[in-house]
Amino acid sequence: MTIDVIDRPLTRDGGAVNVTAHWPADWIDHLAGIEPGSPLAALRAERPEARRNAQLSAEALFLPAEETVFSRAERAAVALFVAGLHRQAAVFAFYRDLLVSQPGGLELEATVIAEGRRGLTEGPYGAYPDGPLRVENRSGPLYRVDPAQADVLGPRLTAALTHAHLLVFHPRDASALHLQALLDAGWDTTGIVTLSQLVAFLTFQIRVVSGLTALKYSLPGV
Repeated sequence: MTIDVIDRPLTRDGGAVNVTAHWPADWIDHLAGIEPGSPLAALRAERPEARRNAQLSAEALFLPAEETVFSRAERAAVALFVAGLHRQAAVFAFYRDLLVSQPGGLELEATVIAEGRRGLTEGPYGAYPDGPLRVENRSGPLYRVDPAQADVLGPRLTAALTHAHLLVFHPRDASALHLQALLDAGWDTTGIVTLSQLVAFLTFQIRVVSGLTALKYSLPGV
């Protein structure tokens, strides 16, 4: 597949980051395997603003110019973890490449992947307030990082992965206590907001990619 690219590092070669590779100009097209000129490309072209905003959001969240409150490596680690929880292979591979392209990413890669496997479950779980929706209440396991891996991840990423898992599988249970755990681990308010935005965006991106991939293989001529 031919992809329009911008000058950003993408993959590694034998454990070393391949800085000559590039990030695709449209991540959703790349992740869904959409060929230029294909019917799916034409379909996406019908919503140019939505397409453009999705790409701008991805770049703002994962390739920010400012990394003071939330580094690119931390963002990529959370993305890899969340993609693993969603069991989306293409997105998982993409953010794995993103992680290992960042300083310190290679050292985090195996641990983040292992924690994603430990966190696999079905969900969503949680409890609604008193009312008719309480019939949909469902209890489920709460994830905690393996204490043996906490030293590798450090307190910030340990707290971030725990919170990301909560947002994916226990969105109704998130509370002030969970936000306090992030603050106690060294996150500030801006970082916490960005972390939540990042997890929400990944859920959107994964759903779009999954839907477009299904269209690609199910509709005649697509």
